[in-house]
Amino acid sequence: MKKGKILLVGFGPGSKEDMTYRAREAIASADVVIGYTTYIKLVEDLLDGKEVIRKGMTEEIDRCVEAYEQAKLGKVVAMVSSGDIGIYGMAGPTYEVLFQSGWRPGDDIEVEIVTGSTALSACASLVGAPLTHDFCSISLSDLLTPWPVIANRLTAAARADFVVALYNPKSGRRTKQIVEAQRILLQHRKPDTPVAIVKSAYRKSQSIRMVRLDEMADCDIGMLSTVLIGNSSTFLRDNLMITPRGYANKYDSLTGETREGERAGRSLGMGLLGWKSYVRSYLREFPDYSLQAVVRYFDMPFEEILLAISDASADDTAGEFSAMCAVDASQLLSEVKNWGRLRAVVRSGNAVSEMMLGGADLALCGDRLKVENEHFHLHVDWSRVARTWLVMRADKNYGAYFIDSNGEVVFKLSLVTKDGASAQRYKQSWQLLGEPQEMNHE
Repeated sequence: MKKGKILLVGFGPGSKEDMTYRAREAIASADVVIGYTTYIKLVEDLLDGKEVIRKGMTEEIDRCVEAYEQAKLGKVVAMVSSGDIGIYGMAGPTYEVLFQSGWRPGDDIEVEIVTGSTALSACASLVGAPLTHDFCSISLSDLLTPWPVIANRLTAAARADFVVALYNPKSGRRTKQIVEAQRILLQHRKPDTPVAIVKSAYRKSQSIRMVRLDEMADCDIGMLSTVLIGNSSTFLRDNLMITPRGYANKYDSLTGETREGERAGRSLGMGLLGWKSYVRSYLREFPDYSLQAVVRYFDMPFEEILLAISDASADDTAGEFSAMCAVDASQLLSEVKNWGRLRAVVRSGNAVSEMMLGGADLALCGDRLKVENEHFHLHVDWSRVARTWLVMRADKNYGAYFIDSNGEVVFKLSLVTKDGASAQRYKQSWQLLGEPQEMNHE
C-alpha cells in the first residue's frame, strides 16, 4: 500500500485571486478533502471527482481524526482552512492528534503545511497600513481559553502599546467578551484610538467600518469579523488607518536628513543603550529624587532603573546611586542580618508600610519570610523573590531590594543606623557578593 499524506492547506481569505498556486496544487493532488462546511463551499469549484468530508464548527478534533484515518489507508488528504492553517487553524490540533496516536515524523504518513494569507493581513490590506509596527493578535473566544488568561493578554498588549487584532470577537452566545475587551483597552488607550472592523474580507459579504475605541462594542460584530485596534501613534486619514513605522523618530522627513544626535543605520538615541544613559542623566539632573519617583517618571519596572544604574561608568554616572545584582537571595538575606538596625518597606497599591527591626527578627521558613517582633508580625511570600539588588546612595542610604520575576519590588530592607560600623558591614557584603552576574529572567 502506498504511503498516506496529510496536506494542511490554508487557502487565504476566501477569494480565488488570493489563493496561492501551491494551495490549488495541494487540493488538486488530494484524494480526500476535509473541512468545515463554510470552507468547503469556498473551494467547491476545485473538488470535482474528490471525496469530500464536511464537518461542523465544533467538530475540529473529528476532522483531525478523520484525516489520520484516511491517510492510514494510503490516501492523500487535504485538510482545508481559510487564512493560514497554522494561525488559529487546524495545524496544531492535527499534530496533537497525530502525536497522541503514536505518529512521529518519518513514519508512513507524511504531513505538509501549505501556508495561506492570514485574516489579519487580509483585513489590514483593506483599511490601509495598520500593522506597519509591532502588533499582536488575541482571540476573545473563551470556549477553550480561560477568561483570566485572555484578560491578562489584553492588559499586557494594551499597556505595551501594541496594535491589537481581535479574532473571534463575538458570537450569538458570546456577547460580553468584546465589551470587557473594550473596557480593558480603554484603561491604557485614548477613547479616540482608531479601530477598523472588517467582516468577511475579500468575500461577497465583505464590509468595513472605521470607528473610535469607545464606540467599538456598540458596532455590528460577529464571528466573521476581525477587529484591528491602533496603538498610540496610529491615525486615520482619508478613511485609511496608518501606524507609522517610526521614521519620524530619526529623520526630519522620509527623504530628509537624520535628526540631531541620530545616525542612519544605528540604534536610536533612545534605543537600549541610549535609554539607559538617559536614565542616568536624569538621576544626575534631579539628585533629590527618590528611586520610586524615577520609576514613576519613566513608567518602567523598578528593576529596569536598577539595570541602568548598574551600567554606570566614570564618564556616565548615575548621580549618587550605585547598584549591583546579587543573584543568591538567601545569601544576601544572611548578610542583611549582620547589618544592624533595619527598616523594612512593603508597598501594596497606594499604601506603604515601614517597620523597624533587627536582623534577629528575620526568619526564612520554607516559602515564607517571617518578620516578627513584639510590635508587628509580617509574612512575605519568599517564593516571589527572583533576584536581589544592593543599592547605595553615596554615603546616605544603604539598602537591599528583593525583586520578583516581573522586575517589581517585593520588599526592601535598608539600614537605619548609618554609623561607620554598619556602613562598613554593608560594604563588606557588597564585596563578598562580588560583581554583577548574568541574571536569569525566565
